[in-house]
Amino acid sequence: MNLSKNGFRIIKNFEGLRLTAYRDVAGMWTIGYGSTHYHDGRAVKPGDKLADDLQADALFANTLGQYEDAVNRYVKVPLSQNQFDALVSFTYNEGTGALKESTLLVKLNEKNYAEAAAHFLAWDKITDPKTGQKVVCDTLVQRRREESQLFMQPDAHH
Repeated sequence: MNLSKNGFRIIKNFEGLRLTAYRDVAGMWTIGYGSTHYHDGRAVKPGDKLADDLQADALFANTLGQYEDAVNRYVKVPLSQNQFDALVSFTYNEGTGALKESTLLVKLNEKNYAEAAAHFLAWDKITDPKTGQKVVCDTLVQRRREESQLFMQPDAHH
């Protein structure tokens, strides 16, 4: 499966667009729509700049594939488009290792879709770069709520 327009919208909405490298709330160097690495694997670093929205879109498209691939590889049960989009948004934000090791994935692969949806909500914390402590992040609370709701929402039929 591939991300739908709805999935693109959710990720771009939560990530936002920044053409100059910045530190995200967890202290990671980030650029474009939340990319921490370029498609060639190089890490984003201070002072990096993207020329325009088109370059940001290209970076997003180039890095998105690894997250789509992870969902396609690790999920062993049928998914609706909305479920796939929610999982790619989660994986884009948390990383492929987080998906692979998550209780969310375990529950999903047991065909327990409702419990899998509930497990999105557990991923609402960041490691505070100043203290090293796990703290609830309001943006992640909202993102996980929207991903969970999307996951349980039937696909629209045209």
